Amino acid sequence: MINLGGKTKYLMSIGELKRKDNSIVFRNENGNNYIPVEGIREIYCMNEVSLNTKFLDFASKAGIVIHFFNYYGYYSGTFYPKEQLISGRLTVKQCEAYLKDREEIAKSIVLGISINIYEVLYHYYKHDKKEVKDTLDWLKDEVPNMLDKELNIKQILYIEGLIWEKFYDTFKYILRKEFEFERRTRRPPENPLNALISFGNSILYAKTISQIYNTHLDQSISFLHEPSEGRFSLSLDISEAFKPIIVFKSIFNVVNNRRIKIDKHFDKQLNYCILNDKGRKIFIYEIEGRLNNVFYHPILNRKTTFYNAIKLDGYKLIKCLIEGKDFKPFSLKEMV
Repeated sequence: MINLGGKTKYLMSIGELKRKDNSIVFRNENGNNYIPVEGIREIYCMNEVSLNTKFLDFASKAGIVIHFFNYYGYYSGTFYPKEQLISGRLTVKQCEAYLKDREEIAKSIVLGISINIYEVLYHYYKHDKKEVKDTLDWLKDEVPNMLDKELNIKQILYIEGLIWEKFYDTFKYILRKEFEFERRTRRPPENPLNALISFGNSILYAKTISQIYNTHLDQSISFLHEPSEGRFSLSLDISEAFKPIIVFKSIFNVVNNRRIKIDKHFDKQLNYCILNDKGRKIFIYEIEGRLNNVFYHPILNRKTTFYNAIKLDGYKLIKCLIEGKDFKPFSLKEMV
């Protein structure tokens, strides 16, 4: 079990979750691990964990969100407590925006991705990675021009794909050579770098679900990603601008500082590659550290964390829907 200081618990081993009086007990081969329910907001089940309805009722009343991941490190699903923050008025506005303003909100999300990728790459440009200059120029000059046109959702998604493709192409200048990256593969990831990306994206997606749960937004009504059954597609939208900041900066750090190594932290089979338990623990600590980094927020006029910034983007979307203000995802440059 990974204890990250109170609000979040990661269960890495096979075991059972039970209620014991007013506490949570995680029982595994090493015995009982007691988790005080006060202050717990998220539990991540990273292995086979059994539980019963008595425990789920207890977790629901305590407002605890439980995320489940499969063997490959993919997000499987979430136990979502009964929603307390429900607004019929906002849901109607969200539906109206999907019908009338979907493309404009989707373009804002894609521009937010581009802006944050620019800031991440500019850091390396300043540290003698001059090979990324062409990509920086393209992100700064071409992307805004492409998005400043009347576009349908397929065209917007095409531009988003180009942005990620250009970003991936710079990895050969940033990462150690043994982390080769020919193309992005997802299910299953074919090499260590793809495994890191997939696992990091899954964690960030789950984090975003937890944060949007604390707003009045409807998780099923999205703008860039197609609304669909069986997933919280709005969390896919909101998490996009944070991927360069949280997921990829974490990857660059653990790889280049040799904290994660190919021969020690991956299980590679015939046509897939996944992080082993040691690798997952290292990467989880890195991602959690970045999410909980504190920075000064100029509009709030106080310090906050990147994790809280995800929820603040939810509030910005609410203002967009209710008050007609432009939606601008979190910017690493402006820190808002």
